[in-house]
Amino acid sequence: MLVATGSITPSTPHVPRRWYAHLYVQVLVAIVAGVLLGHFYPDLGAALKPLGDAFIKLVKMVIAPVIFLTIVTGIAGMRDLKAVGRVAGKAFAYFLFFSTLALIIGMIVANVVQPGAGLNIDPATLDASKVGEYADKAHASTLTGFLTGIIPDTMVSALTDGNILQVLFVAILFGIALAMSGERGDRVLGLLEDVSAAVFRMVAIVMKAAPIGAFGAMAFTIGKYGVGSLANLAALVGTFYLTSLLFVLVVLGGVARACGFSILKLIAYLKAELLLVLGTSSSESALPALIEKMERAGCPKSVVGLVVPAGYSFNLDGTNIYMTLAALFIAQATGVELSLGQQALLLGVAMLSSKGAAGVTGAGFITLAATLSIVPTVPVAGIALILGVDRFMSECRSLTNFIGNAVATVVVSRWEGTLDRAQLAETLSGKAAAAAPAAVDA
Repeated sequence: MLVATGSITPSTPHVPRRWYAHLYVQVLVAIVAGVLLGHFYPDLGAALKPLGDAFIKLVKMVIAPVIFLTIVTGIAGMRDLKAVGRVAGKAFAYFLFFSTLALIIGMIVANVVQPGAGLNIDPATLDASKVGEYADKAHASTLTGFLTGIIPDTMVSALTDGNILQVLFVAILFGIALAMSGERGDRVLGLLEDVSAAVFRMVAIVMKAAPIGAFGAMAFTIGKYGVGSLANLAALVGTFYLTSLLFVLVVLGGVARACGFSILKLIAYLKAELLLVLGTSSSESALPALIEKMERAGCPKSVVGLVVPAGYSFNLDGTNIYMTLAALFIAQATGVELSLGQQALLLGVAMLSSKGAAGVTGAGFITLAATLSIVPTVPVAGIALILGVDRFMSECRSLTNFIGNAVATVVVSRWEGTLDRAQLAETLSGKAAAAAPAAVDA
């Protein structure tokens, strides 16, 4: 079966590229240039926002067809429909456990470090108008609305609207239908695999604009908000970054070690995508590349196609750490004492609200507003305290979410017994896995 990764075929001789031709080098240089421009020429930096926005729109343009084609060809190629349900069940069990763990870790760190203690801010002095937009969206994001929102108006509108969950829903149904269609389904599957190869080539073309997008997005962030805006809330930002780093290295690192690979090698393998996420503050900007790279690393298309898109909505480790940490920071800053029972209620509400706003732009801030609106002890207006630095924390949220979904893909592949461990080891070690496929994990 054709694997539509858009990568170089084994028969093509490998020609080493110069250091400056690598995408991660170009994106890193672009980020540094964007920071410098935004710092020294803030007005010009803020004016470059369209560069970042245009690149993210380019990527979002290809996300729906990439997800649709990957899932459909993966499911239709499996034939065993029971395996589809089994993979989905394992993925969601993993998501639920680690999402809850991330919420608990954020809560523990907030209680130990107490980043908001001593600020003594009167909630009546806060400008609630700044957070009105987020509060309105939070109220609109009900669990019922979320569930019904998964179903698109039409089959085609799922692709045109770009809603990841709707694309996932339609692709699963279409993939199952193809698998049940016999010889006719095989003909359609072959066509879709050819289309998939062309779409991934288009992704490669789009990614050439990544340095420009990262430059514009970073110049805008620094130019508009300024590095100095971090000083007032340095304790919160620093605590969040350190907690996320420990979560990745210790928690996800332990999971990776148990599955036989190194989290550091995985991060190095995904360095270009991680730099792109850092530069654009959006993990969606690297979603197509993540799908391609996880397939190349030995994870089967059927698992990658289900786990990665679903993980972008349900496996948000960085967002969950942020939610409980930020909520308790606001409580501490406004002098609100929360009992253990109230914190447990906050945790439970956060678990539900984080799912209800899945796929919504600015989900981190919206889910925080939704959580605080249901737990009235902590003033919703308090999120105005962190509005100025949220942009800087969104980068860390996106990076943590991205790494968490990469790990989840490998874990579910290993759990399912379809991970090509030899190919994973070769790929993470930087060796070209151009030979015939190695033995599959039994």
